[in-house]
Order: sequence, then C-alpha cells, then structure tokens
Amino acid sequence: MPRAKRKIQSEFSIDGFSLVWHLHRDQQWCTADGWKGVAIHVKLVEGVRRELHLEYPAVVTQKRGYTRIDPIQPAILTARVETHIRQAMEAGWDPESRGKPFVYEVEDSPG
Repeated sequence: MPRAKRKIQSEFSIDGFSLVWHLHRDQQWCTADGWKGVAIHVKLVEGVRRELHLEYPAVVTQKRGYTRIDPIQPAILTARVETHIRQAMEAGWDPESRGKPFVYEVEDSPG
C-alpha cells in the first residue's frame, strides 16, 4: 500500500518578497534516472512569476560494507529550506522575473 503524501508548506518573507514553499516530491525511485531526492517548489504568494525548484540529493546510507538508498521520508526543517532559498537567490534566482522555473541543486539535505 502506498504511503500518503506529506503536505509540508511554509510562508515567509526574504528581502521584501513574500514567498511560500511546499514539498513537491519525496525521495523516490525513477526508472530513467535512479533515485531522486526531495524536491521543494517556491513561489511568490501573490502573482505568477518565475518559480524556484530546489532539488536535493537522495539520502544514501552505508551499512556493513554495502551502500543502499533508503526510501525514507527525511525531515524537512524550515530554517534550512530558507537558507537554501537565499543561496538560490545569490546564484541568480529573481522571484519577480518571468520565465521557466529556476532549478537549483542543493548539495546537502533539507533536514
């Protein structure tokens, strides 16, 4: 039986922008690409502008000589996600710009 999708969302302000983020995808297996980590989507509270997609790596666990990827639901901390959003803004994401979503690959976990 499949697990119920988690509904995690938070609204906050950064540099005068009112933003809302939500969990788009938990860690999952993809037949084309292998394991994919958590994905979080960020957008302005009002208006339609360029979204931010935070892509996290899959959680890898070392156990007694072999490596495996657990299909777990990692914890998501609001403060860490907000830090990653600030990093994406420094990398070039402008919440008020228009265009296709800005994809930012984060190197560490959201929790």
